[in-house]
Amino acid sequence: MSLSPLIRFGTSTWTYEGWQGQVYTRPYAKTTFARECLGEYCQYQYKDEPLFRTVCNDATFYRPPTANQLRRYLDQIPEDFEMCFKVWEEITIPRYATQARYGAKAGQPNPRFLDPTLFKDLVLIPYREARFEPHTGPFLFEFQRHGLSAHEFCARLDEFFRQVPKDFRYAVEIRNAGLLGPDYHQVLEAHGVAHVYNHWSYMPQLAEQHRRMGSFTAPFTVLRLLTPLQMPYEAAKKRAAPYTKIVEELPDMRRDTVELVKKAVVEKRQAYLLVNNRSEGNAPLTVQALVDRL
Repeated sequence: MSLSPLIRFGTSTWTYEGWQGQVYTRPYAKTTFARECLGEYCQYQYKDEPLFRTVCNDATFYRPPTANQLRRYLDQIPEDFEMCFKVWEEITIPRYATQARYGAKAGQPNPRFLDPTLFKDLVLIPYREARFEPHTGPFLFEFQRHGLSAHEFCARLDEFFRQVPKDFRYAVEIRNAGLLGPDYHQVLEAHGVAHVYNHWSYMPQLAEQHRRMGSFTAPFTVLRLLTPLQMPYEAAKKRAAPYTKIVEELPDMRRDTVELVKKAVVEKRQAYLLVNNRSEGNAPLTVQALVDRL
């Protein structure tokens, strides 16, 4: 394949039992599958080359990894592999949702929203302790839909990125389409932070996101192909399970993805492309189709 080394393909997490017989051919005990299958994920080949050179660790949205967890990953990943990590939700949600898992905090404002000290002390330190930096892809700040004004959100984002270490890379994923535009672009560009082009239920098409942004904002870009547009998450999950096959191709998503990746490569930017099963039904097959188109 003549795929540019600037492009890294991966999936949203790697621990899907539905991929056994496809990505995973070794026998695993059910109790150890999630801990042991990362190495085989990294070795999975398409057209005689490793297909995945990155992956998104979604679990770190719910709690930061420990240094020991990161060391276990190091034991399984090859030298040229980078893992992208979702940032702990304690830093990215301005108000706790009314969900039982938040207990007494449900519905309350989050005093730790975009707290740079918390991020440095509880999120970043384990990466340094484990010496994981060479394998750390962009940290992904996923901001779900919220009621902050564009001015307040951009101001808080600007203040946060002024205070965090510059030796890691950061990317911001928004779910409020109204934030796309010059103010948001200016904040990201000022700090070398990437916008995450997310193909998600209620966001515009990827090409439209780029039109509103005007240009890339960092030396790298991130694309996350999550769900079909105009389809709620639960409906997408039900449609795609058990993630063993393509249930429906999304031609516009594929076209826009390829065009954005090509633009990034022409401009000599790295491109991290992360595919979720819930977009078309089986992320590895979607990745293969995108590789073929590129």
